[in-house]
Amino acid sequence: MKALDGIRVIDVTQNLAGPFCTQTLGDLGADVIKIEPPGGDPSRAWGPPFLDEQSTIFLSANRNKRSLTLDLRQPEARLIVRRLAAGADVFVQSLRPGADARMGMGPEGLRELNPRLVCCSITAYGSRGPLADLPGYDPLMQAHGGLMSVTGRPGDPVRVGVSLVDVGTGIWAALAILAALRERDRTGRGSHVTASLFETALVWSAYHLMGYRATGTSPAAMGTAFPLIAPYGAFPTADGTLMIAAANDWLFLRLCGVLGLEEPTRDERFRDNPSRVANREALETAIGRATRSRPTRELEEALRRSGVPCAPILDMAGVAAEPQTEACGVLDRTPHPRVADYASVGLPLEWDGERPRTQRMPPLPGEHAHHILAELGYDHRAIERLRRTGVLGNNRAGGDVEAAED
Repeated sequence: MKALDGIRVIDVTQNLAGPFCTQTLGDLGADVIKIEPPGGDPSRAWGPPFLDEQSTIFLSANRNKRSLTLDLRQPEARLIVRRLAAGADVFVQSLRPGADARMGMGPEGLRELNPRLVCCSITAYGSRGPLADLPGYDPLMQAHGGLMSVTGRPGDPVRVGVSLVDVGTGIWAALAILAALRERDRTGRGSHVTASLFETALVWSAYHLMGYRATGTSPAAMGTAFPLIAPYGAFPTADGTLMIAAANDWLFLRLCGVLGLEEPTRDERFRDNPSRVANREALETAIGRATRSRPTRELEEALRRSGVPCAPILDMAGVAAEPQTEACGVLDRTPHPRVADYASVGLPLEWDGERPRTQRMPPLPGEHAHHILAELGYDHRAIERLRRTGVLGNNRAGGDVEAAED
């Protein structure tokens, strides 16, 4: 899949949300130039675990990119970024609001240089409102956007165990960029799109927020259960736990048939889904008594034969060993020159049965500096001068460059 072949993306983001966005564009064929601070993207040090002395979180979000380290505190480094933007199609940044303009990288200034440029700002709280100037991190947005309040058990808020706000924001940003490129095809002009962590958190909890506005009641955390459907959650087995999702009347009857439960099928309390939700505790008690006597694997197979959706609760070791993980083809085993048995998790998408594969491994800090600068017209002597003066960072730690998102 080379849908974005010929599209150049300048990536002035770090950590996870922005890099996941630009990796998606790179997976689709774009030439992504990753601008890193001296010493590299801070997420390179987020670990253990590490592979090739780089964190797995960095490796998971930075394939199909070239790397150029620049000390953006230096005017000449910022000039290089502007020269790159002048010849690019997309410019993605995750600087704090106002920092982009102070550094000469605001959308208005860049689009004066290049009217066809699509600019994307990845922010914590969006472009307006009392918190618009604040930075943010994924767990803060899970807290502030209500996700923690509906995760875990009542009275015990829990962070979702993956950075779903960061990854979600990266996905929305990539979608907005693709739409802006399509609009540019029609008008010949670029545009400025904005994605925010906080707004992504609100989108993930959209039906909860709409439910509160309809009823005035905030939903509570329910463990593995789903507040709108019953039975729908984890049930005990003789040797573990099984997730069961009987999401309609037909599936409920099939579940009861597998479990040998006749009484619930005749009980008015369980006649339809709203009734089952209203009487969830009694229903789950009856089902739990039946599931507790069956081994997990045997019950799973019986339910699947009857068409009742269910799934075991696996840890990462179980996921890695699950045959479906290997069979679906999402693991990209393109050989890595420095890491043995390397496998990245590719895009969860296929086009005509084919999935985009890794063309470039996640880069070392500044790995492609010479080639990128040569493309801008810098000769060997000029590039060496940039190294000597620290414009390229010399791989020393550079600290925070006013990043907006984690």
